[in-house]
Amino acid sequence: MSKGRITIQDIANRAEVSKSTVSRVLNSPLIVQADKRERVMATMAELGYEPNQVARSLAGGRSMTIGIVTQNIGTPFYDSVVQGVMQGLNGTGFSPIVGDAMLKQNLFLDAARTLMGRNVDGLILIAGDIPSEKIEELGEQKPTLVVAREMPNWNGVNIATNNFQIGANATQTLIDHGHRKIVHISGPADHIDAIGRLAGFQHAMQQAGIEVTNDHIVHGDFHAESAADAIETLVQRGVHYTAIFAANDLMAFGARLALHRRQVSVPDQVSLIGVDDQPESEWMIPPLTTIRQPGKEMGQAAATAIIAMINGGQPDLPTLGGDVVLRESVQQRTAT
Repeated sequence: MSKGRITIQDIANRAEVSKSTVSRVLNSPLIVQADKRERVMATMAELGYEPNQVARSLAGGRSMTIGIVTQNIGTPFYDSVVQGVMQGLNGTGFSPIVGDAMLKQNLFLDAARTLMGRNVDGLILIAGDIPSEKIEELGEQKPTLVVAREMPNWNGVNIATNNFQIGANATQTLIDHGHRKIVHISGPADHIDAIGRLAGFQHAMQQAGIEVTNDHIVHGDFHAESAADAIETLVQRGVHYTAIFAANDLMAFGARLALHRRQVSVPDQVSLIGVDDQPESEWMIPPLTTIRQPGKEMGQAAATAIIAMINGGQPDLPTLGGDVVLRESVQQRTAT
């Protein structure tokens, strides 16, 4: 049998399935029973069949691509979400196309619209801060979901952790270790994740009867350099503290370096906690206590959900939390 002349009917005959089953494996593999799907795919590999993507798109009205817009390529947490989406799409017949917003709202929306122009079958928006009405406009064109960003006033599909709870858990961890003089290095003042974590910090402190003033809060930008600057700001303010809650691990890294340069020991003098549980966190000196955000799991769930939406189904959305990963950067202290 010549590879150039292999047809769907040839595959169906060899795999002992119907022609329509082969077609479904090519276009919507997740709706095919696993044993049949595997048999058809093995037969295609055996015969050396390579489907014509353009022909499939024209015949089925699909491009078999999923658009992904990430807030910032190179940010470990967002990258882990992208990796999760790619893993979730593996073996489904859908291919990812990724756009980067570089932390700019206008570029986020431009990237989303560009991918729509590429006729993607669905769109996954990772974080970002474009208004919900703009997301609704995108959703009117193609199935669209938002991952890694809380959208409390949006009725669309949203997969995210609770940033208020993350902030409260991080702060409570420090309080439980005897700390009362706690400062918070927050993310940008207008970023929804930063707003939620800051609110969680303030709530936990209030519940513990600990006063928080503006001097105890310094806004960074989720990058390490801003946290190093924040330490200098705290010095200039004359704030005394025994613990730092950094709104993400990158800023915890920056704070740790700034403290080291000032010969401040972590955790002997200052305890430190971050958010995300980046792979580098357990290799920091000392290993960083952090709140684990399940980035890859979010991405995998987003991939499954968007395919369900494309196929006209209702996505099964998971409940994802943020667990405390206790390491050596937080030390017990006698409350004063």
